[in-house]
Amino acid sequence: MKVLVTGVAGQLGHDVMNELAKRGIDGIGSDIADTYSGADDGSAVTTMPYLPIDLTDAEAVEARIIFEQPDAVIHCAAWTAVDAAEEEENQYKVRGINFGGTKNIAKVCSQLNIPMMYISTDYVFDGQGTKPWEPDCNDFKPLNVYGSTKLAGEQAVINNLDKYFIVRIAWVFGTNGNNFIKTILNAGKSHNQLKVVNDQIGTPTYTYDLARLLVDMIQTDKYGYYHVTNEGGYISWYDFTKEIFRQAVELGHPEYGEDCVTVLPVTTEEYGVSKAARPFNSRLDKSKLPANGFEPLPTWQDALKRYLQEIEI
Repeated sequence: MKVLVTGVAGQLGHDVMNELAKRGIDGIGSDIADTYSGADDGSAVTTMPYLPIDLTDAEAVEARIIFEQPDAVIHCAAWTAVDAAEEEENQYKVRGINFGGTKNIAKVCSQLNIPMMYISTDYVFDGQGTKPWEPDCNDFKPLNVYGSTKLAGEQAVINNLDKYFIVRIAWVFGTNGNNFIKTILNAGKSHNQLKVVNDQIGTPTYTYDLARLLVDMIQTDKYGYYHVTNEGGYISWYDFTKEIFRQAVELGHPEYGEDCVTVLPVTTEEYGVSKAARPFNSRLDKSKLPANGFEPLPTWQDALKRYLQEIEI
């Protein structure tokens, strides 16, 4: 099997490529840069075949993917800077990547009659209420540009393909790139008090764990919509921060202890700052995974422990 993976300079694409290599599956990485530009960490992705593609260039996408003749595409590439997406000068580019690039890939996958996996987000919903969003729910109402363009990407996939996986994820963290954990750890080094929102609820997703599941899925024909995060229950960003610092102390970093850093819970309105509206309810119903024979991810608490050890804080 040969799998083309987009967005390999990002957190998820990086880990998907390494998971493919671990299983002896041929992986071809792609991104916008001329050469691989992700973390130079010595992992398999750094030496695996790489293909530069501007996903917004339909002719280039078609020519290069057809030349490679992959058996499947895992589409991880996206504009994910949520606040920057609200800037008027960026919106054309955001839509070009999240919708246009996805549509270009979907058309080629249809032409080759191969499956496509599209990584989406809970931001396609309005984030209201407390009930977990079900994967086949079509009550779409994105709150921001990022969410609306990712939804447009979903629709491009289903309008062009029968063989597709649409996998919605949330609260992502991985070793290759910036994320909430790295941000909060850095903030804890320079501040003795942090304010963190406690009215946005969801579950973190470790890309290392997610990559395993995605590779499991792409080798099946169990197509459709799925929701994936780590297990371990629903939490707020405040709860997540408290656990990050607690585990950091356990790993020998007393500077993150409660006597050094005070973490205060605040509402989204009190916190302010964000240009893009954020969903309050990012709870995702993952019951479709075991129902289709897929093994759920480990708990987010366990994932956090492994991640903190991996990044060597």
